[in-house]
Amino acid sequence: MSNALQSPSLQTGRERTIIVGAGHSGGRAAEALRAADPVREIILIGREDYPPYERPPLSKAVLAGAATVQESYIHPAAWYAENGIALKLSTGVAAIDRGTRLLVLEDGTQLDYDTLLLTTGARPRGLQIVGAGEADVLYLRDIPDAERLAARLAPDVALAIIGAGFIGLEVAAAARLLGSTVHVIEVAPQPLGRVVDPAIGRWVAELHRRHGAFLHLGRSVRAIESEGVAQRLILDDGTRIVADIVVAGIGAVPNTELAMAAGLAVHDGIITDAEGRTSDPAIRAAGDCTRHFNPLLGRYIRLESWENAQNQAIAVAHCMANIKRPYAEIPWFWSDQYDMNLQVLGIAEPGTKLIWRGDPDEGSFIAFSLAAGHIAAATGINRAKEMAAVRRIMQRGLTVDPAVLADPASRLTALAKG
Repeated sequence: MSNALQSPSLQTGRERTIIVGAGHSGGRAAEALRAADPVREIILIGREDYPPYERPPLSKAVLAGAATVQESYIHPAAWYAENGIALKLSTGVAAIDRGTRLLVLEDGTQLDYDTLLLTTGARPRGLQIVGAGEADVLYLRDIPDAERLAARLAPDVALAIIGAGFIGLEVAAAARLLGSTVHVIEVAPQPLGRVVDPAIGRWVAELHRRHGAFLHLGRSVRAIESEGVAQRLILDDGTRIVADIVVAGIGAVPNTELAMAAGLAVHDGIITDAEGRTSDPAIRAAGDCTRHFNPLLGRYIRLESWENAQNQAIAVAHCMANIKRPYAEIPWFWSDQYDMNLQVLGIAEPGTKLIWRGDPDEGSFIAFSLAAGHIAAATGINRAKEMAAVRRIMQRGLTVDPAVLADPASRLTALAKG
């Protein structure tokens, strides 16, 4: 048997794990795997030119000029070599040969593995609008995206943002703080329609209007026409918006092509169990590219969030090192816009009656969604400390009294202790 087809562990006595995808998930997985297994051979492969970094700062501090891209790095590039992790950047993977456990790189290089971890992430969903292909449309996913957009934001610039999800609204807030004119176009009747109750979406819409953003809700873009360096957006009601910059934030698509070509089970994400196992026992996956089983919710979910990218990767890395810590956490999303910190815990069922704690008019409140005496979801505005207690309540599956939740004098920290 040639060396190319031998198990690396038979050649060196050390198990070789290759992590494909050197983003946030890949970086945290490599870090956790090294801490749990000091002798394992770890190779971390990434298509980007940068060491693993966190993405939330790109649409917040980096875009607003309050932080550099280097501050988003999980570790300096030198850290990986210092910790025995082979970091291969600007490197694409062409194929996985599961039969021989070979990874084929785009330059033809072959690397054999004992175990493989896919953290291939996601990419922005492209606009399917007449003229979008010829227009100057920006997306915000990686460092070059953030640098391109940040370089163009200025007080005399008009910005049109398609999509009022987290990315779209964070870009809107950063642009308004820099003095840009901002138009946000959203096909749903209120922002954040996929993650918060309509009442909270309306509150967020008013927040942006108070800061001078123009919101076009319940509207879609029929076409984009280029006028020299400017772009004209034609909405479905005939409204025309002229902008210097067009930003699209209409969701993300999981990068599953490599997994699909290898024959792994895929359905809007690589299918995994709570320990990251795919349909191949030698291959696991974590982060935005997965549709994983959540034991607390009792179903498969796909999440695009900072916490899932990090914590799922850490949990899967521990499981690969035989530290059995299945990933079982309440989904958590967060966003900073202007002076607002928004946190969402759990996934609410549509039409659920809300229990309110605090007054929305005062800019600080929590809205609870209950199911069978338990908190199914909670959205907090400027209530970070209390949301930490809510998270413990939900994680433990505690039964709660709606009247206690609604009473601002009650202590959620005490309730979380059971």
